[in-house]
Amino acid sequence: MDDLSGLDTLLVAFSGGVDSAFLLSVAHEVLGEKVLGVTAASPIHPLEERETASRFAEANQIRHLVVDSEEMALPEFIENTPDRCYHCKKALIRQLTQVAEERGIRHMAHGANTDDLTDFRPGFRAAEEAGLLTPLVNAGLHKSEIRLLAKQMGLSVWDRPAAACLASRLPYGSPITERKLRMVEAAEQCLMDLGFRELRVRHHGSVARIELGGEAFTGVMDVPVREEIVKRFQALGFTHISLDLEGYVSGKMNRELV
Repeated sequence: MDDLSGLDTLLVAFSGGVDSAFLLSVAHEVLGEKVLGVTAASPIHPLEERETASRFAEANQIRHLVVDSEEMALPEFIENTPDRCYHCKKALIRQLTQVAEERGIRHMAHGANTDDLTDFRPGFRAAEEAGLLTPLVNAGLHKSEIRLLAKQMGLSVWDRPAAACLASRLPYGSPITERKLRMVEAAEQCLMDLGFRELRVRHHGSVARIELGGEAFTGVMDVPVREEIVKRFQALGFTHISLDLEGYVSGKMNRELV
């Protein structure tokens, strides 16, 4: 990523996922103390992700800052229209810009890769409008290539499952509330506690729709596992718990827009 070598200072929007972790690590190799990773704290982001980001930055001695994002105060976000990500990203970028200006940082970047160009991502448009750099896109890197490079670099998050904000678990038009987000976060943590990795829990009112990687179907049907899931999901407030036979597919909720 030769475009990093021409920068004097850089702020990296750092979620804790493999893409932004790889970008932050490479930027740190090039710029040293002149790079700052910034992570958003919000009900739409699981606490586990924020903790992972903080541990990663500390372990690699990278400057890191956590800021509270304020998208839940935006009516245009909580209405959950198809452009909610645009408004969310714009709000976050305003905060990142403030952080950058306060610290004399001249450039900002995020960890979008070329795979992101093939899905409906309004947040990417907001980043483009704000002039955020996209070094991974410029380098032509796909997610699989980033994982391989991160593994070769010894990054602890190289095989971390792809993540998206918790609001993406709600169908468009279903208002976003903190209660719904907490239900989803706790339900997904339940599945992770049971050993599942690639997963989503979609919130359809009283119904929880579980998406799992295909190889996990056999395990989830074991009677003790199934009973534990039902018990814990019902305790969270879900009346019905269903298993999506298609399994986990990234961006599945965007099919409603076609």
